[in-house]
Amino acid sequence: MRNFAIIFSTLHVENGDTEDYNSGKNPNRGGSNQHIINKFTRMILFPNAKINIGLNILRRRADGYHDIATVMYPIPWTDILEIVPAKGPDTTLTVTGRGVACSPDKNLVMKAYRALDDFTPLPPVDIYLHKIIPDGAGLGGGSADAAFTLSGLNSMFALGLSEAKLEEIAATIGADCPFFISNTPRLCTETGTTMSGCPLSLAGMTVAVVKPAVSVPTAAAYAGVTPKESTPPLEELLESFQPTEWEGRIVNDFEASVFASYPVVGEIKDALRRRGAIYTSMSGSGSAVYALFDDTYILTKGDKLAESLEEEFGDCDVFVGRLN
Repeated sequence: MRNFAIIFSTLHVENGDTEDYNSGKNPNRGGSNQHIINKFTRMILFPNAKINIGLNILRRRADGYHDIATVMYPIPWTDILEIVPAKGPDTTLTVTGRGVACSPDKNLVMKAYRALDDFTPLPPVDIYLHKIIPDGAGLGGGSADAAFTLSGLNSMFALGLSEAKLEEIAATIGADCPFFISNTPRLCTETGTTMSGCPLSLAGMTVAVVKPAVSVPTAAAYAGVTPKESTPPLEELLESFQPTEWEGRIVNDFEASVFASYPVVGEIKDALRRRGAIYTSMSGSGSAVYALFDDTYILTKGDKLAESLEEEFGDCDVFVGRLN
């Protein structure tokens, strides 16, 4: 799922042509990673969310940050990002769709542009971001937008930067950003930016994500956790047990304190488990909760899963999709 659904386009979507933007449809949801680096000067990308499979807070560091262990896994819930040549002398960002709690200048997309421009001077571009992934969810939507901006500019201007260099630049923007450069399952350790390959595959499973109206401040989530070593380590647990055996073994250390402060998050997890999910967990520091369903459930009960979840959780954001 490397650089999920990057599409290069010679057609800028004007204000009146918003059908796919408003629907969130991805015309290349299962497509390959295309690297077209000449002639095409406009591109559309689909930055995807992630879920955390296990999240252990191991220790507090001398620098005030925390060492963690988690596996990040990409899911096909996407924003829409378009990069076109600038109409004026300056780079601009226009955000539509879901509201974001920062000005365009402070958006991670602009931070990504400036970070790459500091490394190698870039021409100005106009960037259009249509937000679909909810913020404050633990799904990494803003980090994905930034990482895809780096990858998109690298391809658009034929910079030839390696994944390793892009990850290095991404790490200066945010802890989750480097993950979305390779956009494959990764074991993330230390502060989350030290990543190694992870053989885990959930291909063919269905993921359901429910995000309530509440958002959990990351600092408050960390304040509610007492760090402790995970025994055995997360990677060993994932090697030893199948997803049907994860419940109660693969844990997110943020859950206990977040559920106490925001009971609705725990209630959503319980409701998803009652539906027959093989595994449920909060993602990141919340507040989104996800559930994994196997083929047996989907074949017998899952044809209207998204519709029924939207009915049950009417005031929440809901996503259902198949994992690669």
